[in-house]
Amino acid sequence: MYNLRLSEEQLAIRDTVRDFVAAEITPVALQPARLEPFDPPLPVDLIEAAGELGLRTLALDEADGGAGADTLTRCLVAEELAAGDVDVAAVLTETASLGGLLFGQMMSEDQRAQYLTNFVENSDFHLALTAQEPDADSGLGTDYHRARAARTPETTAVADGDDWVITGSKTRIANAPIAKLFVVTAASDAGAVALLVPHDAPGLSVAETPRDGGWYHGAMGDVALQECRVPVANRLTGGNRDVSTLADGGSVLAGTPEGQAINLGVARAAFDAALDYAKLRVQGGRPIVEHQAIGSKLADIAGSLELVRGAVWRAAWDADNPQARADGSLADIPHALISQVAAADMLYRAAKDAAECFGAMGVMRDMPMQKYMHDTRLFRHSGHGADDARLRLAEALAGHEPR
Repeated sequence: MYNLRLSEEQLAIRDTVRDFVAAEITPVALQPARLEPFDPPLPVDLIEAAGELGLRTLALDEADGGAGADTLTRCLVAEELAAGDVDVAAVLTETASLGGLLFGQMMSEDQRAQYLTNFVENSDFHLALTAQEPDADSGLGTDYHRARAARTPETTAVADGDDWVITGSKTRIANAPIAKLFVVTAASDAGAVALLVPHDAPGLSVAETPRDGGWYHGAMGDVALQECRVPVANRLTGGNRDVSTLADGGSVLAGTPEGQAINLGVARAAFDAALDYAKLRVQGGRPIVEHQAIGSKLADIAGSLELVRGAVWRAAWDADNPQARADGSLADIPHALISQVAAADMLYRAAKDAAECFGAMGVMRDMPMQKYMHDTRLFRHSGHGADDARLRLAEALAGHEPR
């Protein structure tokens, strides 16, 4: 049954992360260097410290050294991390989600034996889904309500003895500059393949994406593969997941409840700052929180946050309980798309309204509000963007099958 009551374990995890964020992340996130929206330094030390709490390995089974966290629990963690620093949340959530997918569904036992111990024991071991190519489709566009064939990667993988030889390039890959293991999609004589490529494999290079020319959260880079060799045994067999589903973007979080939870955390931080300020700022003989204009604005923000949180949690529960659609417990509609569309628009507006509570100070570079607005605006364009998600939702409501 779907309900809003968190388990004792979920509450303990949420509160532990919240305390860690308050003590370790927020003080650093509010420093001037971190408030620069176009070139903030990646807080590597904070990411590693959070990783040591087990936040990189949340999705792994307990037997593998993880927490066995479901999607809702990962959403709780993502929101708390993002309320402190969006880049920390983006890096860790990307690795945690991809780690659960790889080690739980797609790797062979030999591959797990080769990589699992290093992944669990090393707090700087991050993962990157390397699928998006420079000429990738930018969205539905004129293909709305039309048949769309599965896209064949331009990156190629050729079998050569005991190796795969990979040639091609990938663009805007989340976690690429810090990843220790890449999952590379390519076309081969055997069809589409996904290959495990260590960061130090000969022929692989990464160029970090400049912040001012390519807005993003976390770490991002372009990956070049020039006759990059990996053993034949590094091919992912797929297990319970079709490898062709990995070829849709540069981030495993695009369009997921965890991605929307990060957005929610940023907007929540903006609301908390605005509420605290409104209680302190006195104008006309009383705190501005008592002024109708400010009070109404804060009430609207609070409502938006709760509405989006409900949509995100419902989408997370949907992901964890696929049988709920079959038995009619949930409507047979894509809840993840609904939460993406709602979050993208409502949370940007919430952050903007929160900044307005500060008056002219809200847009100053040394105030966090301008960065909260910037960060929530990015979510309107992450993946293929909220407009594309809205069209995909419209297709689903009409019963259109894209393939």
